[in-house]
Amino acid sequence: MKRKDTIIATAKKAIDTECEAIQHLSSLVDEDFANAIEFIYNSKGRVVVTGIGKSAIIATKIVATLNSTGTPAIFMHAADAIHGDLGTIQQDDVIICISKSGNTPEIKVLVPLLKNGPNKLIAITGNKDSFLGQQADFILNAHVEKEACPNNLAPTSSTTAQLVIGDALAICLLELKEFGSKDFAKYHPGGALGKKLYLRVHDISEANMKPQVKTETPIKDVIVEITEKRLGVAPVTDDNGKIVGIITDGDIRRMLNKYDEINGLKACDIMSENPKTIEANAMAVDALEHMEANGISQLLVEKKGKYAGVIHLHDLIKEGII
Repeated sequence: MKRKDTIIATAKKAIDTECEAIQHLSSLVDEDFANAIEFIYNSKGRVVVTGIGKSAIIATKIVATLNSTGTPAIFMHAADAIHGDLGTIQQDDVIICISKSGNTPEIKVLVPLLKNGPNKLIAITGNKDSFLGQQADFILNAHVEKEACPNNLAPTSSTTAQLVIGDALAICLLELKEFGSKDFAKYHPGGALGKKLYLRVHDISEANMKPQVKTETPIKDVIVEITEKRLGVAPVTDDNGKIVGIITDGDIRRMLNKYDEINGLKACDIMSENPKTIEANAMAVDALEHMEANGISQLLVEKKGKYAGVIHLHDLIKEGII
């Protein structure tokens, strides 16, 4: 067998092994899991997640997921805990300790210290009968039959199982808290994801120039307006500021092909009526969907029935919405 074939076969076997481990996890979710979730939900403190080795790395990810979904959490390394970091734990906090075996020397030193306080201890472990399992108030079973490592030694399937248990825990708490998209946006203000959830049309359009002409505006002035404002359009409004039409670059090109003499033409002669509009308070991502559905690259923005600006496809690209 060629080396590449061997690599592909090994990768597939590792993935299949971990898939089997994850599929088995759902059968291990029991009443203890539900009790642990309800206790965290009703607690007034934070979730302190601890572990050592690879489990510590998983713990940091679980902390990040909890924080981003509305459950305050903090990471405490198990080795550092016995050298001063136990002070991290406050009276109302809930502790989650992660360990595959539940019997490592560090865990055996740490767990009795944790039990000295008033805090409840939740174990994520692959061995319910371990030292950690016996001492914990709640056990989240993360047992796996074998690691993806061919020597059954390197933490692979077991750490994946821990990660999935942590995700399940976070999602259960998210649903109990009725944590919605608006809450998610509050915790994720940066990046494209956050912008899709909180950025509104007026946040973008107000930064743009505001082209505008009247129905009687001469074509020469319309062309100047489109050119100077650099948005490819000139909205046409009445004296009250209501949108009555739009002139685009395309309209100008079609006019030049149709007319030899343009000096007598006005905006109303070439404008398109009933242009596509969007409310200033609408979500920016809705503007994108509107543009895609209509095959256009800009929308006129309205506020209380009056012209308020233009939002362009390029604005959405610049903001990372696309």
